[in-house]
Amino acid sequence: MELKTNNSNKVRLIQSFKYAGQGLMEMMKSQKNARIEILILIITIIAGFIFRIRIYEWISVILASGLVLLAEAFNTAIEKLSNEVSTEKYHPKIKVIKDLAASGVLIAAVCAFVVGFIVFLPHIVRFIVSL
Repeated sequence: MELKTNNSNKVRLIQSFKYAGQGLMEMMKSQKNARIEILILIITIIAGFIFRIRIYEWISVILASGLVLLAEAFNTAIEKLSNEVSTEKYHPKIKVIKDLAASGVLIAAVCAFVVGFIVFLPHIVRFIVSL
């Protein structure tokens, strides 16, 4: 019996990763801002390697970037759910809900920008001074 339980747990775990991956692909496919955020993340990672940022700087960059993508995923889910439950083309209460969700992405993005500024500015200044 235990063998079956372990196998079914593994199958469920694999399925949950599969569903999460499908959600990520849907977000990337349907949300222009998510694609822009991923592009900025890629540029940031490249800059991190170029400037050889420290481990605690990497942690800050990863956490800030992850929070932006997390906020974008929740915003996308709220948008899609709101579009499904609202029968009207424009509903003022749904607009408020969507605006609140979008503000979460904005807050996360501004925080990530500040983190990036704090992490990369000293490295950029050192590079410019060394020229």
